[in-house]
Amino acid sequence: MLRHILGVQKFDLGIICVDNNRIQQINHIYRKKNVATDVLSFPFHEDLRPGKLPCPLHRDELNLGDIFLGVEFVMKQCQEDSLDLHGALTVVTAHGICHLLGYRHETEEEWTEMLQREKYILSEYNRLTGRHLEPLMKRCSQDR
Repeated sequence: MLRHILGVQKFDLGIICVDNNRIQQINHIYRKKNVATDVLSFPFHEDLRPGKLPCPLHRDELNLGDIFLGVEFVMKQCQEDSLDLHGALTVVTAHGICHLLGYRHETEEEWTEMLQREKYILSEYNRLTGRHLEPLMKRCSQDR
């Protein structure tokens, strides 16, 4: 449903669920941060401007990339904050898809732009499903 909301249903994307050890390894290798996290995204199209869809030249380029979900990490957050796991995974997946579509949150401006996009995605998701999900994003100074 998230792909439909974003208009990227013709694109493939991988969602890989991993435990804390694996996401920590991946985070350490690719981001030099030796800690577990909730989500890591690896875009297929590297230099997308936020909000711009890729323009694939070939069928094999109909790919957004891969999202690694730190399910164990998210489960622990849900237990600590009394959140619904399915809802939290949906929110984290939306965050990951935003990264695949060129959104970043390294500056205040980027954070604001990405937060607006996540709010839109989740408001549409909520409208279609009757849920009440909200972004989990913290200020850009919070590392994700």
